[in-house]
Amino acid sequence: MKNLIKPLAIVSVLLFSCNNNKADNNTKPKQDGIITNTSANSGKKDTTVPPSGPIADATTILARKEVPILCYHHIKPQSTNEYTVTTDNFKAQLKVLHDSGYHSILPDQLYAYLTTGAPLPEKPFMLTYDDTDEEQFSIAKPEMDKYGFKGVYFIMTISIGRPRYMTKEQIKQLADEGHTIGAHTWRHDRVDKYLTTPHIDRDTKKIVNNDWDLQLVDTRKKLEEICGKPIHYFAYPFGVWTKMGIPEIRKRGIKMAFQLSTKRDPDEPLYTVRRIIIPSISATSLLKSMHNNFH
Repeated sequence: MKNLIKPLAIVSVLLFSCNNNKADNNTKPKQDGIITNTSANSGKKDTTVPPSGPIADATTILARKEVPILCYHHIKPQSTNEYTVTTDNFKAQLKVLHDSGYHSILPDQLYAYLTTGAPLPEKPFMLTYDDTDEEQFSIAKPEMDKYGFKGVYFIMTISIGRPRYMTKEQIKQLADEGHTIGAHTWRHDRVDKYLTTPHIDRDTKKIVNNDWDLQLVDTRKKLEEICGKPIHYFAYPFGVWTKMGIPEIRKRGIKMAFQLSTKRDPDEPLYTVRRIIIPSISATSLLKSMHNNFH
C-alpha cells in the first residue's frame, strides 16, 4: 500500500541527506537523561510507566537529544523498491546495531524520557515496523530475539489475517513477549484527507460521522481486544501528518504519534516524533544514516 503515494516528506528520507527507566548497580549516569547500562537490559520487557502528572513543555522536549527511530516495511529475499530491505541486509543491520552497543527502547521509555527526563540506556534506538506484514513476525522477531531487541509494530487493522499479513495470534504473541503494538489506522488513509462531517464511507457504504472514529477509535478498540493492553501510540500512514489532526488524535487517547522525515512541530513535538525509513542498505550505511539524521 505504500507505493500509492510518495509525499515529499518520505522522498526526502530516502535520499539520506540525512536523523529502563531504572538504573541498577551496574548503571552510571550520563548527561541529558542517557545512562550507561552494562547489564544490557534491552532484552527485558518495558516496565516503564508513562508519567501521569505534569509533563515538560514543548521547548524542553525539543531540547532533549533525539533518539534514532528506524522504520521498516517489507523484508524480502530481494529488494524491489525503497520500502523493502533484503533479509540478509536486515540481519546485518541488526547485528551491527548490537555489536556497536545499541540498546532498543520502546515508546513508554521514550515518552518518559521526553516528558520527564527519565534515563535511557546508553546508545538507545527504536525499531518500528509498519503495515502488519507477516515477515515482520517470521523474520524480524527471531532476529530481534537473538540480540534481546524489542520492537514497535504499527498495525493496519484492515490487513489482519489476510494473506501475507500477520494474524491475531501473532500480534497477541508479540504483545505477550514485550513488544509494543501501536495503531496505524484501519485502511491506511492519509490523515490530512480525513473528514469530520457525516459522509458515506467508500468501502463500508455506511454513514461515518468522523473519519477519525473509523480510522483510529475502532482500530484501537480492536487492537486492545487482541492484545489485552491499552494502545497509546500511533504512526501516521505514509508518515504524513497535519497539525489540524493532532487534537483529534490527542482526544482519542493517543500519547505520542510518529511521522517520517519532516521537522518536529515546535508546539506538538510528542505528536510529530521523527523516524527514518530503512531500505536495503549495508550495515555501515545504516550507522551513517542514523548519525546523519539524529546527530
